[in-house]
Amino acid sequence: MSLAFADPAAASRPVHVVASDALAAWLAARPEPVRMWLSETGFEAGLGEVRLLPAPDGTIAAAVLGSGTARARARGRFGLARGLSALPAGDWHLEGDLSPEAADEAVLGWLLSTYAFTRYRRAPTSPKARLKLPEGCEGARLLAMAEAEMLTRDLINTPASDLGPQELEAAFLALGDRFGAESVVIRGDRLLERNLPMIHAVGRASPREPRLMELRWGERGPRVTLVGKGVCFDTGGLDIKPSAGMLLMKKDMGGAATVMGLAQMIMALDLPVRLRVLVPAVENAISGNAMRPRDILTSRKGLTVEVNNTDAEGRLILADALALADEEEADLIVSMATLTGAARVAVGPDLAPFYTDDDGLAAALQAAAGPACDPVWRLPFWEPYEPLIEPGIADLDNAPSGGFAGSITAALFLRRFVENPRYMHFDIYGHTPSDAPARPKGGVGQGARAILTALPQMLGL
Repeated sequence: MSLAFADPAAASRPVHVVASDALAAWLAARPEPVRMWLSETGFEAGLGEVRLLPAPDGTIAAAVLGSGTARARARGRFGLARGLSALPAGDWHLEGDLSPEAADEAVLGWLLSTYAFTRYRRAPTSPKARLKLPEGCEGARLLAMAEAEMLTRDLINTPASDLGPQELEAAFLALGDRFGAESVVIRGDRLLERNLPMIHAVGRASPREPRLMELRWGERGPRVTLVGKGVCFDTGGLDIKPSAGMLLMKKDMGGAATVMGLAQMIMALDLPVRLRVLVPAVENAISGNAMRPRDILTSRKGLTVEVNNTDAEGRLILADALALADEEEADLIVSMATLTGAARVAVGPDLAPFYTDDDGLAAALQAAAGPACDPVWRLPFWEPYEPLIEPGIADLDNAPSGGFAGSITAALFLRRFVENPRYMHFDIYGHTPSDAPARPKGGVGQGARAILTALPQMLGL
């Protein structure tokens, strides 16, 4: 969908942003009819609470939008977006005591609130409110973030019937074409010829060929490699999931969707980096040639892996892609995947847990997460758990028994395939369980805006 700000030269109505503790002072400076109207309608300037202010002729003169208390603002993101998205059609501009960070959050939230997934239902046709870009906000950056997030959401929300490996490939190639990137795809049995055996093993049971997609863009600056898990649907394989466990498995390519969104941001903003994106895309299906429990696979890196659960397939395809990524020099390697339920148990659906051995990378990311409105949380590569992923009969176990520390052991598994110390892994959820400000129920990107915001510090840009 097309996103744009209101014409800065056009006439517009003000949206007065008022905190709860500043409401009395703000009201004291207003005309009596405004004070009476807000009192009669019970306005208390709660976070996201909005009232339209009438002009004497009955038209809408302005709006007042509550920014709540500091505690309310700390308990969530995009609180102002709830009110901004309720404004009637027309051009509006923000007024009030907003910090640059708060203005950025309000504008980004408003942009994200315009998202609707309409592939399978008619889109509302009513005109929408337009917002002027506040002074000091970087409009191109905010638009790039919002447009990329909408790509990610569309991909995750599309059911597997219409988004298998072939359709994900089409979206991947379209992204590369849009920005003049070079793209290559390896499909089917050619994966074996190109020494990508675990991607092939996971995807071979599906009539939709497994594949590895690669994009390269940029000719100057540090080298950044992004790797995203593209399991377009996960039945669990022969260790089949119960039916309830499959209901959200169209989102198991959320890592791929998120790195594609991040790549779009980087290219749209023309950042001075040499970008490489790798997406292994498969469907984990069941047929006579499906991989079996206790099969032993030999990875691209040469490490052998005992398959103790065919439902732990995401780390297998990522392992081959990460080994390929690690064969070239890079200043930063990032993998993103909807990898474990253990991560959701640990931090819930709203936080994106990440792993890295590099304290500088972690500090830069955590500092960037707040301004990007993209919360993250560092979890440890806890080396005392390394024996849990060593089954004895092979080098590695893809699904350690016991059920403890599942996200950590998955991260440790992936780290075995990357020797570059500047490596970060994200175990994301990629889904909003219920409607939230600027985040309707459904697919959502996690971690991408935080990474984008941290890149200058991470890479010295």
